[in-house]
Amino acid sequence: MLRILMKKSVILYHEKKSKLELALAAFRKQGGILTMSEAIAIGIHRRELYTLRDRGDLEIVSRGLYRLVEMPASSLPDFIPVAKKIPRGVICLISALAFHEITTQIPHFVYVALPSQTHKPAISYPPMRYFWYTEELLKTGVQEHAIDGCTFKIFDIEKTLVDCVKFRNKIGMDVVLEALKMYWHSRKTNLDKLFEYAKLFRVKKILKPIMETIVSG
Repeated sequence: MLRILMKKSVILYHEKKSKLELALAAFRKQGGILTMSEAIAIGIHRRELYTLRDRGDLEIVSRGLYRLVEMPASSLPDFIPVAKKIPRGVICLISALAFHEITTQIPHFVYVALPSQTHKPAISYPPMRYFWYTEELLKTGVQEHAIDGCTFKIFDIEKTLVDCVKFRNKIGMDVVLEALKMYWHSRKTNLDKLFEYAKLFRVKKILKPIMETIVSG
């Protein structure tokens, strides 16, 4: 009887080990980062997630979002929850300025644009600041970038600058002026595109004299 019990125990151990290895393989195949719902959808049970977490194979990036510990450290870890949990969200304003390297500000939040009338996402970490955009404002000037096996959306440089002018009372005019100066002195300048966006979103009268002063200075 004891021998039978021991044999069953060994079988169960190997079955559990096999399931955990399959779960790890599935994570690797998917780029190393999965939400709980994505993991369950591809056949990984909750208890396997918890076991892998408890033994140190997985870490929690944000609530309900798991990442393989063996993966190289991400250069943009705060963008991952946006990419995985807010599919219609677009990185904007100060976060986008930092990504495009036209600010000295260190964002204390991830700035995210959402479609108007969308509910605020339930993400506790990292800290987020949300801005609700019209459909036209949200779909214009969007770029996609890959990070750790997932894709995040972010506004291009010119659209980011126009948004900063539009939301200048929210982020501070000093931030806007610094970004415009850094943009002018960078090798990324496209004034035609900048003013095209500014005209489209009705801030050209505000932006043009500022840029004229920067250019002439």
